Amino acid sequence: MSSRRVQVAKYVIADVAGAALAWTLFFLYRKAVLEPMKYGVEVPIDLDGNYFKGLFLVPLFWFGLYTAIGGYRDVFRRFRTKELGQTLLVTTIGVLVIFFVLLLDDKVPSPSYHYRSFLALFVLHFSITFPLRFLITSATVRKVHQRRIGFNTVLVGGNERALAIYQEIEAMPKSPGNRFVGFVNVNGGDQQLAGTLPRLGKWHELRQVIPQHGVEEAIIAVDSTEHEHMNRIMNELEGTGVRIKVIPDMYDILSGSVKMTSIFGTPLIEVNPEIMPAWQFSVKRVLDIVVSTIALLVLTPMLLTIAVLVKFSGPGPIFFTQERIGKHGKPFRIVKFRSMVSNAEQDGPQLSSANDPRITPIGRWLRRTRMDELPQFWNVLKGEMSLVGPRPERQHYIDAITEVAPHYRHLNKVRPGITSWGQVKFGYAENIDQMVRRLKYDILYIENMSLAVDLKILAYTVIIILKGDGK
Repeated sequence: MSSRRVQVAKYVIADVAGAALAWTLFFLYRKAVLEPMKYGVEVPIDLDGNYFKGLFLVPLFWFGLYTAIGGYRDVFRRFRTKELGQTLLVTTIGVLVIFFVLLLDDKVPSPSYHYRSFLALFVLHFSITFPLRFLITSATVRKVHQRRIGFNTVLVGGNERALAIYQEIEAMPKSPGNRFVGFVNVNGGDQQLAGTLPRLGKWHELRQVIPQHGVEEAIIAVDSTEHEHMNRIMNELEGTGVRIKVIPDMYDILSGSVKMTSIFGTPLIEVNPEIMPAWQFSVKRVLDIVVSTIALLVLTPMLLTIAVLVKFSGPGPIFFTQERIGKHGKPFRIVKFRSMVSNAEQDGPQLSSANDPRITPIGRWLRRTRMDELPQFWNVLKGEMSLVGPRPERQHYIDAITEVAPHYRHLNKVRPGITSWGQVKFGYAENIDQMVRRLKYDILYIENMSLAVDLKILAYTVIIILKGDGK
């Protein structure tokens, strides 16, 4: 078992055991204090069926809630103030849910009974769970400070700034967790780190360097004013999963770009890896599963009808499958109703156009109403796609787009979607230029990603379907 799994197991055991103990004490408190108030007589304290049912379901509920809120992510990078805030948030949400689902139906002599129940459960759960989490996190922080836990780090640049930040971090009595494995050159002259750290290659070789050396963090040591270099490096690092930090200059500090997360840490600008909060990602995935399941069940008669129409539209299969590139560059096979003649790409990859002769009559209607996309609910259920996200492309076109717009790699951060902001704005792209234009809206979506934005895009997609206005 990996050290990360062991660490996650510690948090899970602490949360489940803490929730079970809190539930037991709360049950006893109700029997000993609250129910005598309710009935006016002493109530025998016995652990009945309701107690044992709660002993199983309540800790399971807390485990699910901590998972949804991101309580088991980045377990070696947690810090104590974040632990306090997150535990307070989770406790508040969890106690509210338990209160309204399990306790609000109680017939009570006065509202104070409910207030006491809520407060007792909140205090018991927080006062048991937080100290357990705090102890685990404190032990981890201590190991990071003592350099017993570290994150393989590469310096991008070998100039004086890189040398200075390396010496500063290495000289710290309490390590921020960086374990330097080497540096890569940005230009031929930045060799000040040579002889101090191994030279691993050049900046455009980062995608090979990162897996070879298990790199988890990259510190960019070029001036933040060198936008051309900075953009190229950021694009190269995109989709690798490493944490990106930038050495700031005085302008960055004065403009408020530098946010400190540790009193003992080095001032660095961290490129925020969180597109949206973990709980929203969890809700987004739950919505994907629920909506896709309902859609496949409710739309079964329509899907069967379309399948028959496609079958009789001409020779060829009912479904069209094709390899597309998904999250983190992982390929998958997308499923659609066939809207073109069979062997439409026998001469190689081709984008379709509004008057494409390869599109069948029924296919033209399917594309205009977006009905050809309905089988992709299956891709969503499998976790390969989402309801909303940038449209997945083939590697052939990704290579072509990346030559013109290297920032296309930003789209690999998230699952591709059945519909997208770019799809709503532009519909089907007919050439590389239109793909690049659509790319701007997909990147805007990622930078402003939220459940509210997803709902707006879904609403506009429904309008397009009802109007039959798909392009």
